[in-house]
Amino acid sequence: MHKVVGIGNAIIDLICKVSDDFISQNKLEKSTMKLISDIELKNILKNLKVEQSIAGGSVANSIVGLSHLKNDVAFIGKINDDTFGKMYEESLILKDVNYYYEKKREEFPTGVCVVLITPDAERTMCTHLGIAGKISDKDIDEKAIKNSEITFLEGYLWDKGDPKKAFDKAISLSNKSAISLSDKFCVDRHKTNFLELVKNKLDIIFANEQEIMSLIDAKSFADVIEFGKSLNKILVITRGKKGSLSIKNGNLYECDSKKNIEVKDLTGAGDLFAAGYLHGFINKSEEKACLEKGNELASKIIQKIGARLI
Repeated sequence: MHKVVGIGNAIIDLICKVSDDFISQNKLEKSTMKLISDIELKNILKNLKVEQSIAGGSVANSIVGLSHLKNDVAFIGKINDDTFGKMYEESLILKDVNYYYEKKREEFPTGVCVVLITPDAERTMCTHLGIAGKISDKDIDEKAIKNSEITFLEGYLWDKGDPKKAFDKAISLSNKSAISLSDKFCVDRHKTNFLELVKNKLDIIFANEQEIMSLIDAKSFADVIEFGKSLNKILVITRGKKGSLSIKNGNLYECDSKKNIEVKDLTGAGDLFAAGYLHGFINKSEEKACLEKGNELASKIIQKIGARLI
């Protein structure tokens, strides 16, 4: 039985270093994700040097992190049988992740995300989903879901049509379900649906401060605490330099962030935090220890470029 099966967008990250001016000139909102067309992708890459091409995807990063910690994990995500698709599949196999998708030639290419890193180490993402955004309920391996302790989903995946059907099927088959809200862009786009999922269908919710405050239209962080205590769920929140916290069974747990760290790239900080927390959770650690493991992995990943632990 797998400890965790992740379902998310299978995407190759194209890492590029840019100035703050590049972000403003391209009318991008720093530290968020924007969906772009194939034409926009070509235009943005024309003026950039790709430093690295790395297999990514939010939940996939978490799953690889869990595998790094010797947990039995699996991933479901859609790729094309193209150069990036082969690279993606090989990256999972190399990290001992069970991959439940058989690639084939598709009309759409494997998804890519242009990760723009500014001098302050913040990342702004422009994503062309390609075939990753075409995932459907037919792509969900029922046996893999039923044979996993936790199904971990990403907010990036949720969209109307086929992706929503895949999402709903996965939750209905899950023994326990978790989600990363992923990005304020996703929360703002699907606020009503996300709130319904958080309140009524999911067991563990990961969010950063910006995402959770947007989700509930909080006027202050005290509103978030009150909301978390009203849920019969586990709500886990990352707050950057202010550390992290969780609310479980009405109880509040807090953990300080790691100090004196040279930050190179914030890509994957939330993904690896979730990996650390889930590692603690599935191995029956105390709640504070789950948060500490999350902080430990997040602090490691932000000291390197890219969102995968080597």
